[in-house]
Amino acid sequence: MYSIQDVSQKTGLSAHTLRYYEKEGLISGVERTAGGFRQYTDEDLERLGLICCLKNTGMSIQEIARFVRLTHEGDHTLEERVELLRAHRELVLERMAEMQKHLDKVTWKLNFFTEKLRAYEAQKAKEKQ
Repeated sequence: MYSIQDVSQKTGLSAHTLRYYEKEGLISGVERTAGGFRQYTDEDLERLGLICCLKNTGMSIQEIARFVRLTHEGDHTLEERVELLRAHRELVLERMAEMQKHLDKVTWKLNFFTEKLRAYEAQKAKEKQ
């Protein structure tokens, strides 16, 4: 069992964010101590890992909540969950392709200006002689 501070440290999520995710239904069934403190399980950490992955790849909190709801509804929602993840994957791939184009342009500019800098430095060195 992990305290909210432990989970915060392990995931990089603030305690506030963890409570928000619980309020939004992204994580549910978090056990409490007799004193009312949250106690997270390894299974909760696994769920949080998926939530963070989906969020970091651009899925909205509402869509993540929908996925979680479908998971809780059982196996009859497997097709819908697969389709949701398939569509999300396609969006991630599109963004990656777009980012690759941007990276290619930045790399081209870096090479261009690096060559200009070398020529400039060579010219300066020549003028000093």
